[in-house]
Amino acid sequence: MAARRDDYYATLKILLIGNSNVGKSSLLLRFTDDTFLPHDEVSATIGVDFKVQDMVIDDKKYKLTIWDTAGQERFRTLTSSYYRGAQGVILVYDVSNRETFKELDNWFNELNTYCSNKNVVKMIVGNKIDKERERVVTRKEAENYARANGTLFVECSVKTRFQVNEAFEELVKKIIETPGLWLKKEEVDRIPERTRNVSTNTRPNYCC
Repeated sequence: MAARRDDYYATLKILLIGNSNVGKSSLLLRFTDDTFLPHDEVSATIGVDFKVQDMVIDDKKYKLTIWDTAGQERFRTLTSSYYRGAQGVILVYDVSNRETFKELDNWFNELNTYCSNKNVVKMIVGNKIDKERERVVTRKEAENYARANGTLFVECSVKTRFQVNEAFEELVKKIIETPGLWLKKEEVDRIPERTRNVSTNTRPNYCC
């Protein structure tokens, strides 16, 4: 039986952005369906793909609406409207492809331009660490980049499933710790001001 709307404590919108072929669609498929398809069997996203996944945090059920955006330049204007209302954004790069890491600057610019929530929780995810011999972006370099941009950071392998669920869980927990992102204004106003911006982890976690 499908869950009633009342069953959800909140609905959260999460975006996946980054260059083509970094594994965004595979990351989404692994998280929602625990399935992995080889690169040549995954179709390039045209515009935006969309999946829904439940997550329970502290005995409360959250509905995650996860949007997988196309990485190709020609689809950028098509996907810009999907930034609106997002509470969390995952920027994905391929640890074996430096160009995808360098392009994070452009993705941050796009995010800052189109995202309506200026306090949106951001996470950088370095995918394909199973290709360690082909790695060209070190963990230390990526950690420093994440620290400079004030974002969460996780390395993962969609192929082996390593740190995939943990990445989404960490992002969602950080969103929950920021009530202004997902509660209605009148609900936020009822939260004592001294606790409104206090979280159990006040500093971003730069490692997985």
